[in-house]
Amino acid sequence: MSPYHTSLTLLQASQNNPNLAKLMAIQKESQDRLQAIRPLIPPALESSVQSGPLDEGVWCLLLANATTAAKIRQLLPAFEAQLRVEKLEVKSIRLKVRRPDKQA
Repeated sequence: MSPYHTSLTLLQASQNNPNLAKLMAIQKESQDRLQAIRPLIPPALESSVQSGPLDEGVWCLLLANATTAAKIRQLLPAFEAQLRVEKLEVKSIRLKVRRPDKQA
């Protein structure tokens, strides 16, 4: 191994690796959708909602707990309408409650 070790940025690495580039593009599409609906999320719930995977037109929102999921479920029609307006349509939005971290 050369004593001159060069490091790559994530962008450089993704440009050299088609699979990584695809994953980064999917992540960006998911984040774009979250940004589009963020104004519709009640401020008290914002920290409980994260963007999840986007797979074959199904977008997943990761939620902190079941209470948040129940409230967000009521907003799904508004989210879908906003995504259509922003030209970020999805087939459906799936809600997933994250498991709490297990304490040792």
